[in-house]
Amino acid sequence: MRSLVVFTEEVSAKVMLESLLPRLLPQEKFSFVCVAFEGKQDLEKQLPIKLRGWRAPETRFIILRDQDNGDCKAIKKTLLGICTGARKSSRTLVRIVCRELESWYIGDLRAVETALEIDGLSILQEKEKYRKPDRMKCPSKELKRMTKNRYQKISGSRLIGEHLSLDNSRSKSFHHFISGVRMVMNWNAM
Repeated sequence: MRSLVVFTEEVSAKVMLESLLPRLLPQEKFSFVCVAFEGKQDLEKQLPIKLRGWRAPETRFIILRDQDNGDCKAIKKTLLGICTGARKSSRTLVRIVCRELESWYIGDLRAVETALEIDGLSILQEKEKYRKPDRMKCPSKELKRMTKNRYQKISGSRLIGEHLSLDNSRSKSFHHFISGVRMVMNWNAM
């Protein structure tokens, strides 16, 4: 069986993916594990050790990290450099979440509405502000505000991950992540 290992910078991304990936990966062909780090610095420090330690030849890797206020290309270059140093670059895909994980959630307000049981959120999706969530400066604050603090980072991510539409492309970085996972499922594409 082929396996996918997804490294995330934080627990909230891990729990969201644990509820999202089973809907994306055919479980009879693929297994997956998500490994969370304690922030960006911990990710960059521990990643080479984790990559070198993974010996199964059928394993592919995805590294998922928030952009926050950083330069997307520079972040990706740094992470790819770590993969090259660990001799896993040909088996690893790097994806950057434009701004924050919450951008993905704001890109699918129907999922947030359903997961958190808050009526009326999905109607906001048509407002200009929510059409391109990757451009928001601080989507985590916006999500807390619009849910009146019902969104909590870890529990909310777990619940919302179950409902995120795999075809929603309002968040380009979410769309790139989904297409990246699909590409990884076709090992010959890597």
